[in-house]
Amino acid sequence: MYFVNDLQLYFSRGGEVLYIILGLSIWLSWLIMDRYFFFFRVQPEMSDQAISVWDQTDDKTSWLATVTSQRLISEVEVDMINNLRLIPVIIALLPLVGLLGTVTGMIQVFEVMAFLGSGNPRAMASGVSAATIPTMSGMVVALFAIPFSTQLNRKYQTEIRRLKNAIKPGA
Repeated sequence: MYFVNDLQLYFSRGGEVLYIILGLSIWLSWLIMDRYFFFFRVQPEMSDQAISVWDQTDDKTSWLATVTSQRLISEVEVDMINNLRLIPVIIALLPLVGLLGTVTGMIQVFEVMAFLGSGNPRAMASGVSAATIPTMSGMVVALFAIPFSTQLNRKYQTEIRRLKNAIKPGA
């Protein structure tokens, strides 16, 4: 129960921008889990099926064989790259949304200063926290997601290389 209260307090201090960061974080987590599921459950079967089709092909040296190998590789690659390029975009977007929170928090500070003057630091504290919490939150989520993005990209590169080596025309 304390966790829910702390979370509510965190969101009230951080401002509305934290809800955007939360939404982006949930979306990013879903995309990462989706790609892991794909690469470890679906993709091996798709690659094996493409390799099997290639192995059943008698002609491996003609122009038609080259086109067939490119088609087989492309069909698997399209599914592999699906949503994979979106992950780094969201990672780059999270700190920028955090900076939006900084700007909105500083606007709150300036509004307090306009009404009460600069002699009341307690009144400015909510604006300062609203300025720093979203920036920190966006950066933490982005930094946490970078290793997953890198690992997924490496998995993609490895699997596409393996597939291209297995489906080679002229061999």
